[in-house]
Amino acid sequence: MLARRRQDVILERVRAHGSVRVSELVDQLGVSDMTIRRDITQLSRRGLVDRVHGGAAAAGGRSSEEPGFAAKSVLQRAEKRAIGTLAASLVDAGASVAVSAGTTTVEVALALRAVADLTVVTNSPPVAEILHDPLRRDRTVILTGGIRTPSDALVGPVAVRSLEGLHVDWLFLGIHGFSAREGLTTPNLVEGDTDRALVRSAANVVVVADSTKWGVVGLSSIAALEDVDVLVCDDGLDEEARAVLTDRTGRLMLAETGVDDVNDQEEPT
Repeated sequence: MLARRRQDVILERVRAHGSVRVSELVDQLGVSDMTIRRDITQLSRRGLVDRVHGGAAAAGGRSSEEPGFAAKSVLQRAEKRAIGTLAASLVDAGASVAVSAGTTTVEVALALRAVADLTVVTNSPPVAEILHDPLRRDRTVILTGGIRTPSDALVGPVAVRSLEGLHVDWLFLGIHGFSAREGLTTPNLVEGDTDRALVRSAANVVVVADSTKWGVVGLSSIAALEDVDVLVCDDGLDEEARAVLTDRTGRLMLAETGVDDVNDQEEPT
């Protein structure tokens, strides 16, 4: 396939989903990862995409831009599944758990179905639906009220009030982005308020985020890296990020995904 056609395919994927991974393009186009990285570099130089770790994203992403739940659900699926399984392994039977909205926390919820005697608080209708089972007498699911966002979160004063006075053992928090300087962020100001209320309710804050979110900064800050007790990411996280997160969070856990993403470097043209 000619370079121009490959680059057209990359642009189509980015415009449809907001981002695309090198590994996905390698499988789709049947070329080497070096070839794909060279194509992404050329597109980036033309201002058509932004190069990110492991792939490409829509150019000039704004800090207030909030991708929809459906668009995010098709990205990094293997990584999110591995992260969710690893994160849920922290929870013992009989615990109380809060689960925020997000496509990665949906994977946490799926894995939590195997844990007995849970009380779950969530502002995510999809998470509540996954965990609700009238035949499971040992599980209580509490869904907050609130206004629904594009990311399928219930947010706002009603959601915040419903969280006041709650004290859960674990919070599993999905985020839009995280960085050394800005910490945990979201593009939605009101969702930021609700996420901060979730953080206040938890004895242990567990952030679940795939490696493509490192360096992404949203409009509203949720918490500092130092406020995170456990950060669960995938093994595509680069060495510099690993060092920062190991130093500044309570614990860094990396889920094995079997995806071999080498660090982005400039390729010869």
